[in-house]
Amino acid sequence: MVDTVTGAEGWRGWRAATQAALYGVDGTGGFYRRSEGPARHFRTSVHASPLFAEAVARLLRRVDEALGRPASLDFVDMAAGRGELVTGVLAALPADVAERTRAYAVEVADRPAGLAHRIEWLPEPPPRITGLLFANEWLDNVPVEVAEIDAAGVARLVLVRDSGAERLGAPVSGAEAEWLARWWPSAGEEGQRAEIGLPRDTAWASAVSCVAGGLAVAVDYTHTADARPPYGTLTGFRDGRETAPVPNGSCDITAHVALDACAEAGATGATGAGEAAGTSRALPGARLVTQRAALRALGVTGARPPLALASTDPSAYVRALASAGEAAELTAPGGLGDFGWLLQPVGIPHPLDSLTPSIH
Repeated sequence: MVDTVTGAEGWRGWRAATQAALYGVDGTGGFYRRSEGPARHFRTSVHASPLFAEAVARLLRRVDEALGRPASLDFVDMAAGRGELVTGVLAALPADVAERTRAYAVEVADRPAGLAHRIEWLPEPPPRITGLLFANEWLDNVPVEVAEIDAAGVARLVLVRDSGAERLGAPVSGAEAEWLARWWPSAGEEGQRAEIGLPRDTAWASAVSCVAGGLAVAVDYTHTADARPPYGTLTGFRDGRETAPVPNGSCDITAHVALDACAEAGATGATGAGEAAGTSRALPGARLVTQRAALRALGVTGARPPLALASTDPSAYVRALASAGEAAELTAPGGLGDFGWLLQPVGIPHPLDSLTPSIH
């Protein structure tokens, strides 16, 4: 329940509170700078199975072909954690492609010990990318403001203390109000909530603008304009369990991403990047599909091996069965398979051109 007491110190918007809780102040502190890494607290597709990195490697190869096999091919892993995805992608590439690949891990935390020297560790993506920029569960941790409808039907900013206590603040105004009206209009019912995704749109457009040629992909929990959750999605994770979002650095704080809004913002970045690269042909538009559809197009099906294999090669059957189980988890309805994949090409045809949008 929102505390409507005003005038107390220590209140701030969820965006500032989340920024400090996740990333610290002046480069120190914050949940994502802790030594154990995020994998201790939540499990992504990267941690679920090596099949995910193998699929991303296949996508990189398709981008490589669309680019005409350039002498230098970039792979950029946004929000790289401890480098698990970029390491898996490099391992899954054929030797000739791996030799031409420049690998980048973009992360606020310090470089982990033991990471391959060839992987560059950066706080921001490189300014000019020819290849694939892949952002797996990055945008959900770009901090946003939270709005709530008051008794008069007015959308107000939600303020929060480090303890997690909340109260209503000023009415939403300016660009944030415009974003709500465009992307998350409310029926005006008291207590309804929305996460104002404007900073995510800006972050995604900036990332896409770095791609001179190739593909930018954002993978995340998502919802679209025709099915926004009426009370928002803000939550926390700690030690593998969902928990209340408390902005004191003790837990992850996350909210689902309006990837349809990001797609529109990213189109500006893609157009600018294409023009900067001297691309004369028309750029194809972004596509928003489920992870299930994207991974199946990349060869991750979850099909069980034929039972006959159990008698002819039991070890191969067991391996294939385990792989099928991992693929099923990655593509499961109601789970990881419902994640959204936003694919934004720059100057190339869609590498997954057989896909039609399956999230509306």
